[in-house]
Amino acid sequence: MDGSAEELLGTAGVARREVGSAESERASRAWWDADAADYLAEHGRDIGDTEFVWCPEGLHEAEAGLLGEVRGRRVLEVGCGSAPCSRWLAARGAHPVALDLSRGMLAAAADLNRRTGIAVPLVQAGAEHLPFPDATFDLACSAFGAVPFVAEPVQVMREVFRVLRPGGRWVFAVNHPMRWMFSDDPGPDGLTVTQSYFDRTPYLEVDDAGRATYVEHHRTLGDRVRDVVAAGLVLDDVVEPEWPEGRERIWGQWSPLRGRLFPGTAIFVTHRPTAG
Repeated sequence: MDGSAEELLGTAGVARREVGSAESERASRAWWDADAADYLAEHGRDIGDTEFVWCPEGLHEAEAGLLGEVRGRRVLEVGCGSAPCSRWLAARGAHPVALDLSRGMLAAAADLNRRTGIAVPLVQAGAEHLPFPDATFDLACSAFGAVPFVAEPVQVMREVFRVLRPGGRWVFAVNHPMRWMFSDDPGPDGLTVTQSYFDRTPYLEVDDAGRATYVEHHRTLGDRVRDVVAAGLVLDDVVEPEWPEGRERIWGQWSPLRGRLFPGTAIFVTHRPTAG
């Protein structure tokens, strides 16, 4: 498709209002279908084709080991995008399934499957309703996929709990909740608080008729913890990656200037208990 996602979807402005699951899912599917090519052109070198990068701070699973042993494990990647994380897992002996809402992103993933020679199964579905039987997977992961874009993140947690086997680990990375207070400017203007941390009203971009073309939802740190616990999962750790010394790469709102002052990412390490 030619043109930016904003042009293709007729984005005319910004709004703040409540958004339900159906509208949020429609907007996210249309946005990532329209933006897939541009996003990968801009960030493809950051995420790689066969790498597992958790966040713009450049934390790699090969170094962090947040998933533990992956060889021989069935792994669900939620919000896979072009699926580099799943290919990394497959190359290390795991059996991943890569799920995403966007057909555009999955088309890019299928192309990279062919080009890299590492073919991972691809499934199109939303994260609030996972199309798998109970206790299907040993592990689940999401590197900035799905969770910030759904209206009911606790439902995602419940679904992941359901499809995990007892003892299975679920690790997901999201924008650090405190980033909600600031604009998305990676420069000095992005160091000034512009709204309340406690305002959970979603951020929307809308067309002339007021229909959402892009939606992002906010939860506080406490909200994220409560969602995990409400789903029956056990929270093992919250990782806040520091900005690495010498890393000068700007990735959207993430930059050395902001990264040296406050966190940009929160990674939640959880597991389904073996009993209950």
